[in-house]
Amino acid sequence: MADHHGEVAVQGPWSLATSRAFWEGFTPSALPRRDGGALRSEFLVEGEWRRASVSVTQAGATAVLSLSGDGDLDLAAAQVCRFLSLDVDGSGWPAVGSRDPVIAAAQAAFPGLRPCGFYSPYEAAAWSVLSQRTSMAQAARMKAALAVDGVFPPPASVRALDLDLPGRKPEYLRAVAEAALDGLLDAVTLRAMKPAAAVLAVQQVKGLGPFAAELVVLRGANAPDAVPYNEARLTDEVRERYGRPSAEVSEAWRPYRTWAAVHLRVLREQRLGGDRRAAM
Repeated sequence: MADHHGEVAVQGPWSLATSRAFWEGFTPSALPRRDGGALRSEFLVEGEWRRASVSVTQAGATAVLSLSGDGDLDLAAAQVCRFLSLDVDGSGWPAVGSRDPVIAAAQAAFPGLRPCGFYSPYEAAAWSVLSQRTSMAQAARMKAALAVDGVFPPPASVRALDLDLPGRKPEYLRAVAEAALDGLLDAVTLRAMKPAAAVLAVQQVKGLGPFAAELVVLRGANAPDAVPYNEARLTDEVRERYGRPSAEVSEAWRPYRTWAAVHLRVLREQRLGGDRRAAM
């Protein structure tokens, strides 16, 4: 097993503690709670689908990554930066708050928060299937039952499993696995596309509708600048706070529209209670 150590200069506001607390409460892919200041996790390296372990600490504006695993740890490090949104230049994010007082309040409430939670578009797509027509808690139990030592199984394993799941979930989950093996859910590819085109591409996978496709692109690939138009709770929050549709108010959020949407969702769940950070 190889080891990899590296430092990443993070551009713009970032707090590991804030992001870690957010992820620990993110029902679809909750980060295990552990003592200490480091963020520690295990995940599958996209494309290779080999297991890797990571420890992330923060030293000022620098993220310190320590990885181990049997696969390509350079790929793994890039994936960590992607799923923690460390690969995004956030130096212009404070200016969004200067233009929009609602976002300014969210930035003050969650200083240094960057969207994180899903390790890959594949895992986001799998969650989308498991959570269809069921509660978050039930979907989380199904996902945990499929996991091997806390890590969601690779696509080839899912494709071969005799899945004891309700409805058409087995069929749809196998379709997600096939798509991942065919490279249709590759994060780098999806991030290189315009978000609207990426969402349409993901909808070609059986069982993934508009809401699921937006989750895969915006939170699985962590595309930083797109608006989810099929997220009812976000739509409600925007209407209540702005009195105008998302398409209008979100222009002030560029080029961090996903970040703004996540912040608004967290604000809503904090205010109304319930299953915090459950989706967008």
